[in-house]
Amino acid sequence: MRSPNKKISNEDLIKGCIAGKPHYQKLLYQRFAPKMFGICLRYAKEYQQAEDILQEGFIKIYNNLHKFRGEGSFEGWVRRIFINSAIEHYRKAVPLYPIIDSDHNPLRIVDETVFSQLAAKDLLDLVQQLAYGYRTVFNLYVIEGYSHKEIANMLNISEGTSKSQLARARYMLQKMIKEQLEQTYIDNEQRIRKV
Repeated sequence: MRSPNKKISNEDLIKGCIAGKPHYQKLLYQRFAPKMFGICLRYAKEYQQAEDILQEGFIKIYNNLHKFRGEGSFEGWVRRIFINSAIEHYRKAVPLYPIIDSDHNPLRIVDETVFSQLAAKDLLDLVQQLAYGYRTVFNLYVIEGYSHKEIANMLNISEGTSKSQLARARYMLQKMIKEQLEQTYIDNEQRIRKV
């Protein structure tokens, strides 16, 4: 049996919310909250902040539903609001400073294959450990698919800074993954010797 939430089209859902009907607002929340909370968690430093971003995002959606023109997917429009809400939330709290690259100290790529040796959840946990600027650019570029030009406009930084922060994020992730894999190997070797 299909849930009543799935029977209502996005178009009807939008109309009901614009008309101020609480039932439709609840259905809109139920339909999109799980996916959008995942986005909030990727940008937030902790769970409570992700909940705050989720709430801010839904307030913006309810207040701006009349602006949705039906061009493109509704879910894409909702997703963009949540990404922008996450960025605004942290732009207020954490200033982003441009990083100046030096040709004298180029980043040494560790080993691209280390990414394939980690489960997606483990990789996302490591991404959460990155500094805010690195994490934000990594999420926007790698996960959301924005270009460096779009990221620069969103974060009020230069394209070069976006590229630099992405390169540093990848470097830091590779380094963390390599260290984690080495520690796992050492732990396994110690367990084998005890047996």
